[in-house]
Amino acid sequence: MRVLLASPRGFCAGVHRAIAIVEKALETFGRPIYVRHEIVHNRRVVEDLRQKGAVFVDELDDVPDDATVIFSAHGVSKAVQDAGNKRPLRVLDATCPLVAKVHREAERHYALGNRVILIGHKGHPEVVGTVGHLPDGAMEVISNAGEVYDLPKKDHRGTAYITQTTLSVDETAETVQALRARFPDVEAQAKEDICYATQNRQNAVKALAEQCDLVLVLGAPNSSNSNRLREVAERAGTVAKLIESAQDVKLDWLEKVETLGITAGASAPEVLLDELMAFLGSRVSAVDLLSVSEEDVHFALPEVLRQGA
Repeated sequence: MRVLLASPRGFCAGVHRAIAIVEKALETFGRPIYVRHEIVHNRRVVEDLRQKGAVFVDELDDVPDDATVIFSAHGVSKAVQDAGNKRPLRVLDATCPLVAKVHREAERHYALGNRVILIGHKGHPEVVGTVGHLPDGAMEVISNAGEVYDLPKKDHRGTAYITQTTLSVDETAETVQALRARFPDVEAQAKEDICYATQNRQNAVKALAEQCDLVLVLGAPNSSNSNRLREVAERAGTVAKLIESAQDVKLDWLEKVETLGITAGASAPEVLLDELMAFLGSRVSAVDLLSVSEEDVHFALPEVLRQGA
């Protein structure tokens, strides 16, 4: 069986930064370091950081005074930010800069008096955090093109949409098309909200699907971008499976598979691929790389960590 590896795959710049913030905080301030929610959606990453001294909590109420707490890469609401700033806590924000950009866009549109519509998956931490940057009820969330027609007509200066950063590029385009049909004055963003890493990984998995009998996506079941990779491969007409690790692979999946494609979500560490290749072992006759783009994006750490103080 030939294995074809997608490139790019795995960690994006926002995930690299978030993990580095936790590791550098542990090095700078000592353990324990508290992290509100999973820093990124990957069990292996969370467990590795927990072993190093990170304590993952559901809410700020679980963090003792005078401790260091880190907000996850998915971002948090204004209310959570304010609650952290009012307490005697050292707060470090690991929100992906591309998610923070969406927050600023939402605030700008609201300040202009525009109606703000968010395309995203209801209940996802990134969506919850983005919605929480405007007053209650000020942002409407839709998940697909069908929900556009459930939106009521409202009187606003204008209508604007923003999107979750980890959506399917193709499905989001369909939703935007429906928005434009329903609200001809809807204002698009100058630059796409779906992040570069999501777009690149989806482009890579499309190319992968064209050459493979089966695509395996390494990623967590609660990872939005990983789920979208599986869906993109399926929409391209190829069988695809989302797996957390090699232990999830069923050998009957591999029967009659001549070319196996492998990719990984933006929060999946490369060690998972190493373990998967070890599991496949002698079943593999050749390994090739399918590269569709290069990435050289890097995000700086918070200043207090850059100073090491």
